[in-house]
Amino acid sequence: MYTLASEISCARTDYGMVLLDEVKGRYWTLNPTGTLVLDSLLGEGRPADAVAALMQEFNAEENVMAADVHSVIDDLVSAGILVQAMTDGGTRTGG
Repeated sequence: MYTLASEISCARTDYGMVLLDEVKGRYWTLNPTGTLVLDSLLGEGRPADAVAALMQEFNAEENVMAADVHSVIDDLVSAGILVQAMTDGGTRTGG
């Protein structure tokens, strides 16, 4: 399962989502596709769920959607936005 890093806040926009690192003062924007991936990861926490959500939304092959999901995860983890939750309630960084 994934969660947002504790210093990240988010706001929905007409075009997707804006994420703000309140400590570093950096922000990112997600388009509707990126927002769908993030919502799926935060809701279910599994990349497969994000792939399924994209496949419902778009007419594309599963391997293409899976590559896109993993790319978004890698980018969000690298930026310090997304962290992988541990089952004991703690969190650790990584993907």
